[in-house]
Amino acid sequence: QVQLVESGGGLVQPGGSLRLSCVASGSIFDIRATGWYRQAPGKERELVATVTRGGDTNYADSVKGRFTISGDNAKNTVYLQMHSLTPEDTAVYYCYARDPGMPYDYVGQGTQVTVSS
Repeated sequence: QVQLVESGGGLVQPGGSLRLSCVASGSIFDIRATGWYRQAPGKERELVATVTRGGDTNYADSVKGRFTISGDNAKNTVYLQMHSLTPEDTAVYYCYARDPGMPYDYVGQGTQVTVSS
């Protein structure tokens, strides 16, 4: 099992920045990719960003150029740096971890990001 604990959410004004963190613990040696989903009320879940164990990254078109995902393997932590936030970024952000040997992703409890003036 893998446990994921997110932090760093909060209230920020439009145009502001936030950095989310996700610390992984447990059986992490088989994890090959980690990243972030988000889900806003009334909207479908959106895959925001992914980073593989080898450092390859992928982003949703809606966040390209504004969000950066990075991982620190020594700290078992993945970060999501978010800039130029807009109200459309308001959502609960969930960290996930993918073990190819498992039928499902591990998902954290989520952290709320609210962009509002």
